[in-house]
Amino acid sequence: MKPGKAVAVGGVRCMLMRGGTSKGSFFVVDDLPSDPAERDELVLRIMGSPDPRQIDGVGGAHPLTTKVAVVGPSVDPRAEIDYLFLQPSVDRALVSDAQNCGNMLAAVGPFALERGLIDRRSAGDDGRVSMRIRMVNTDSIAVASFPVDKTGSPRYRGDTAISGVPGTAAAVRLDFEDVAGGSCGSLLPTGSLFDELDGVPCTLVDCGMPVVVMRADSMGVTGTEDCAQLETDPELRPRLERIRLEAGPLMNLGDVADTTVPKLTLVAAPTSVGTVTTRTFIPHRCHDAIGVLGALSVAVAVMADGTPASKVRGPVKADPDGTMCCELEHPTGVFATTLQLQGEGADIGVVRAGIIRTARKLMDGVVFPREYP
Repeated sequence: MKPGKAVAVGGVRCMLMRGGTSKGSFFVVDDLPSDPAERDELVLRIMGSPDPRQIDGVGGAHPLTTKVAVVGPSVDPRAEIDYLFLQPSVDRALVSDAQNCGNMLAAVGPFALERGLIDRRSAGDDGRVSMRIRMVNTDSIAVASFPVDKTGSPRYRGDTAISGVPGTAAAVRLDFEDVAGGSCGSLLPTGSLFDELDGVPCTLVDCGMPVVVMRADSMGVTGTEDCAQLETDPELRPRLERIRLEAGPLMNLGDVADTTVPKLTLVAAPTSVGTVTTRTFIPHRCHDAIGVLGALSVAVAVMADGTPASKVRGPVKADPDGTMCCELEHPTGVFATTLQLQGEGADIGVVRAGIIRTARKLMDGVVFPREYP
């Protein structure tokens, strides 16, 4: 950590923010060590890991509430802001940078304005500003659009509701450029609409997040069970892990035994208003909702004709330009994605992908990491 950046002796500037259905600590890049190993060691001490309760840190005792965003001015001419996502483990001394987080991404633009990383800017006629953000983990670009007040400060109050978050807040629109294959090298890393892993037809897909998508009935479950029931299924969990470990090399991720990717999603026919029902493992806990970039990857598997997931999808809403709305039912609601594909069979590409999230500043101050390893 560079001298003078901390507000108090031994402390580190930190802003706690909710982004989408995730919550985490946001840091300016210069406030953390530049060496990745030193940075990760500090992050673990700040979070209180490893400890299931993270009682001696600010972690939320769950992967969805134990996240870190490292933000700074972009070194890439394509973008204004660089965003590195870190996923600290709760109960292990491990920090992963192998994936993006689209939920935390929703709060990156407002955080950049809060910290003065870019100049305040006037809103357009719709009261919103746009910001180009480079997702450092995969070197891909997202455009965030969100409202600001007359001073150019983020406006968090609004009337947009998202499943998994109580109340409403201002809408943050995220449009993704060139996210396909960011981690695996291509949208369908095996070049196939599906592969058989441990006897189960699975679509291996990377539209911003590596995900293994399979039908729930092929795993002996309905896909409508609650997370606790799925997490304690003595046959399901080991089989999912066997599939994940087999998928790693096929997705150009290598040995994934100690990583958080790929994720795994079970799909089933919709039960209400959605296109499909989903249950996602991240990778060992069942997600109460579904991640942003994971949702885009699942949407590709659902909307591409010929995949196992496409066989259980419900009616699809489409615009005249071919943009489809894929609504993913999950344990706490529905996640809507927009997607436009081109090509046929396994030779498909993503023309457009986007979602709507919300974000809010929760706390701003100084965090004091524990002093022992």
